[in-house]
Amino acid sequence: MAVSRVLVANRGEIAVRIIRACHALGVEAVVAVSEADRDSLPARLANRAVCIGPPPPRESYLRIEALIAAAQGTGCDALHPGYGFLAEAPELANACAAHGLTFVGPRADSIRQMGHKLAARALAAEHGIPTAPGSARVRTAAEAAAVAQEIGFPVIVKAAAGGGGRGIKVVEDAAALGGVLEIAAAEARAAFGDDALYLERYVAHARHVEVQVLGDRHGQVIHLGERDCSLQRRYQKIVEEGPAAFVADAAREGMRAAAVRLAAAIGYESAGTVEFLYDQDTEAYYFLEMNTRIQVEHPVTELITGADLVQAQLRIAGGEPLPFAQDAVRLVGHAIECRITAESAPHGFRPCPGTITRWSAPSGPGVRVDTHCYAGYTVPRYYDSLLAKLIVHGADRAQALARLRMALATFDVGGIDTTISFLHALVGDPAFVAGQVNTRWVEEKLAAARGPRAGGH
Repeated sequence: MAVSRVLVANRGEIAVRIIRACHALGVEAVVAVSEADRDSLPARLANRAVCIGPPPPRESYLRIEALIAAAQGTGCDALHPGYGFLAEAPELANACAAHGLTFVGPRADSIRQMGHKLAARALAAEHGIPTAPGSARVRTAAEAAAVAQEIGFPVIVKAAAGGGGRGIKVVEDAAALGGVLEIAAAEARAAFGDDALYLERYVAHARHVEVQVLGDRHGQVIHLGERDCSLQRRYQKIVEEGPAAFVADAAREGMRAAAVRLAAAIGYESAGTVEFLYDQDTEAYYFLEMNTRIQVEHPVTELITGADLVQAQLRIAGGEPLPFAQDAVRLVGHAIECRITAESAPHGFRPCPGTITRWSAPSGPGVRVDTHCYAGYTVPRYYDSLLAKLIVHGADRAQALARLRMALATFDVGGIDTTISFLHALVGDPAFVAGQVNTRWVEEKLAAARGPRAGGH
């Protein structure tokens, strides 16, 4: 491998995941840690840990200069950004190139092209990939009203520079449009420093389907099937599974081909995900966005294909060609992932940092747990509340669901509140088992549980 020592510029379970992939390839791993993560599991597993600043992310994990200095100071020749933080910041990829470091991810221009949703949408359309009826940038309520009148209510307002569910609002009628635009613009400006907005027609009975792609420096691009990520709360994924079980075959093949076409069009290198909205009423699909990084839910694809996506990222970054062609990709069985977080579902998903007094993760055939937690670990209050990803694999969806329910029932965590019980109820719901869900199903279920006094969304 051309890469010999990697700075892991992230924390939590993804840092553990990257460190283990490095070690499997005989590559040294140095992990960048904040003061809050000095004694974390990634710090223990890495060949070396280097402190990059105080606990708040803006003083540590979001400081490009600190990450570059940490990499150079420890003799690293590459940097892996994981997901979140600066993973999709072209500035980090550029900084790596400027300092002779290999960025384990796509080129900065690919990140930039896909990072602006309007530009990505235009590029998709240019290459014959369906996009939902919508607009260019809207600057005034009058412009937005004219677009909404043309495409029909309800509409969804989106931040052009958005991500993570921020700057996204559903609008049911013209009366609410002006106020929603102001709120969405303010959210986008605060989160991304860019308040550009656009509109799309809102698809009521939609599934969120994403296609995993891999590209190398030699012009090869392949897909590794798709994942259904329809179970979401506030546009954040909760449960993901693959292959997508309730999608028409023609749409499935169309999305896979479109994902490869888009990635090839930008000369994509590394692992990436092209996301689509699937209309269950019409069986049409529409391009949403491309995530130019490893996804939280990548283990779903790993379990159904046998591929190691993080190792693939490292090999591609080292200049190696993809180890297999498209016709060698085989999808075997079914996999489902649940994101377990330190939150109290009965109390509005209130974050619950604190010390874990008991940690007993499930095991057995077809069960995988990706985590950075252990008994005695203190979950800090500064970061995302993800504790673990529970992923199961079965011969088919029914077996995977049975294994998932059993694993959740035996996952025992003490000292802090978690979403384990909530997830257990969710995946056991008859509607989920039967596939009768959409991207709003979780929100509607929670709203119904709160009762009529809770109002809308």
